Amino acid sequence: MTTSSSSRPILCSICKSNVHIITDPESGEIICSNCAIVISDKIEDNIHQENRGFTLEEIGRRARTGSPTSLARHDKGLYTIIGRTNRDASGQLLGATTLSTIERLRLWDSRIQLHNPNYRSLKQALYELDAVKDKLGLSDSVVEKAAYIFRKAQEKKLVAGRTISGIMAAAVYAACREIDSTRTIKDVSAASNVRHKDIARNYRLLLNELDVKIPVVDPIKCVAKVANTAQISEKTKRQAMTIMGEIIQKEIPAGKNPMGLAAVSLYIACRMTGEYITQGNISKVAGVTEVTIRNRFKDLKEKLELCFV
Repeated sequence: MTTSSSSRPILCSICKSNVHIITDPESGEIICSNCAIVISDKIEDNIHQENRGFTLEEIGRRARTGSPTSLARHDKGLYTIIGRTNRDASGQLLGATTLSTIERLRLWDSRIQLHNPNYRSLKQALYELDAVKDKLGLSDSVVEKAAYIFRKAQEKKLVAGRTISGIMAAAVYAACREIDSTRTIKDVSAASNVRHKDIARNYRLLLNELDVKIPVVDPIKCVAKVANTAQISEKTKRQAMTIMGEIIQKEIPAGKNPMGLAAVSLYIACRMTGEYITQGNISKVAGVTEVTIRNRFKDLKEKLELCFV
């Protein structure tokens, strides 16, 4: 999460105070820094451009004309389709001659759009992106970034000779990595029906050709993800985060799978708190093998001072 540095704070309707908001790019939420209420579930870039503070009700009433532009739409939200109301600007019905001309324009407009191969491939890719968004529960910021990466790949003709779904799946994974969203290649592969091997190959292609800067995965977020999926108690999860903090401090994660470290941290925490969980159950949730957990457990047992129940 990041705290807004705007000089015009928003008036929260719950705590009745002018506060600087906190934005979470992963979930797309705007949060009050005082009472922690979610002011909005969609981050808008122009929310800070007003001249005064707004309450929660006023933000809901500020309707703008038309939907905002988005890279996740093939036309960026700027509709170029000729309407079928058959009326002019004053609301009068069109004459026979004008109506015939409009019908021909509609026909040629649809033919021109379908004739462009880039337009067709982009439309198909964004349709698949929308399906992956629903399956993985991606935020709007991740979707916009994935659409941006795919458009750049299309401009550099990286889609030619490769499947559209494979490039889009790699763009989704790259966007998740860049915005620090805890989605693995296996998650994207299962949601997009693209092989893990193809996504990895296309992902390396995008990194090399588009010069995308990908940050290192935060292992602590992986701990929270695995713990929530495995339905581990909050006490054990906090203990696992403490263990992961010690692991990061001693620079052990270098060159190791963060999901594997998260799994072994939770396994150690369960041993400390007395909560029962097997290596097989936690390995299935984390997407790693039991051998990985055992090997990491042996390494950490030597490097960390651990005491078990």
